[in-house]
Amino acid sequence: MSTNCHCHHHQTAPFRVDHVGSFLRPDRLVQARKAYQKGEISRDELREVEDEAIKDLVDKQIAAGIKGVTDGEFRRAYWHLDFFWGLNGVEHTQAKIGYQFHDETTKADSCDVVGKITGDNHPFIEDYLFLKQLVGDRAIVRQTIPAPAQFYFELIRDEEHIEQVYSVYEDKETLFADIIAAYQTVIQDLYTAGLRNLQIDDCTWGAIVDNQLIELFAAAGGHTQTLEEVRADFAADFLTLNNGIIKDLPEDLVVNTHVCRGNFHSTWASQGGYDAVADTLFGEENVNAYYLEYDTDRAGDFTPLAKVADGKKVVLGLLTSKFGALEDKETIIARIKEAAQYVPLENLYLSPQCGFASTEEGNKLTEEQQWAKIKLINEIAAEVWG
Repeated sequence: MSTNCHCHHHQTAPFRVDHVGSFLRPDRLVQARKAYQKGEISRDELREVEDEAIKDLVDKQIAAGIKGVTDGEFRRAYWHLDFFWGLNGVEHTQAKIGYQFHDETTKADSCDVVGKITGDNHPFIEDYLFLKQLVGDRAIVRQTIPAPAQFYFELIRDEEHIEQVYSVYEDKETLFADIIAAYQTVIQDLYTAGLRNLQIDDCTWGAIVDNQLIELFAAAGGHTQTLEEVRADFAADFLTLNNGIIKDLPEDLVVNTHVCRGNFHSTWASQGGYDAVADTLFGEENVNAYYLEYDTDRAGDFTPLAKVADGKKVVLGLLTSKFGALEDKETIIARIKEAAQYVPLENLYLSPQCGFASTEEGNKLTEEQQWAKIKLINEIAAEVWG
């Protein structure tokens, strides 16, 4: 592996100076979305504002030294649900309650399966083409989509959802086969449109390391096994789905994953180190790199990184996107060196632990603070990797 890794660095994510994908929405975009929701402006008028905001964001990313550019997820309300709503057979619905975050609850948007799930004509393709044309040859274009594991997770989040999905699908095997096929359709369409860097965002692993959450899932699914068994079942399902979509993809399509414990308005959803899922996630998931949340002790220490399969890359999410205060440079450098005991330094990269706005609400920091974080990552990377 190591012989050819140097020439590829410039073409594929991850990059030494990296980010997870979403950026704070500028005020004019926030206002335009509100106006659109109230029926005050048309879809086309909203799209014009989005286009303008994305154009500006792309220039800012490139100026900030970012090599893997995204559209900041500016066209989405959520990092995950908008993608699910774009699949055929899936409807935008309201759950009884939003997701519970530490001290806050999200809006109750959700999705339900109402027919056979397929991936034809996904709206994200057009969004990708716009971004690609905008970036040209100035940087690499990255597309972030939620992992299929995350989609399944949404479909079984409570008893109502479970009932709904199995009123359409007779069993889990058929459901999984269709989820995988739908994702592969979307990914193939993105590839045909020119995409070579795909990132699958996945909070499921962060959720199942949390014992309290596992207890809730066990109850909802009527499981009688031990928590360890429930966790192992979930891990096996997530792996089946995620590896299922990676199988048979074109060889020059790089697939990375981002794993975190929830990010909504500067709060979090789950806690627990990676230990409980390290064997499956780090040892068996067939991705090129892991973007990992490591900004607080809720993510545990670096020892599970020993399970990362040889040659795989790890992006250390050591700076927080949740708050504006800048990290201490020396502390971050010390932590990178600590992680290098488990994964060779040449396979380590640096980013914030999550996006700056996983939902349109955004985290509690300013745009200036957001770019200051990226600048600090640049400085650290220059010092550590030269």
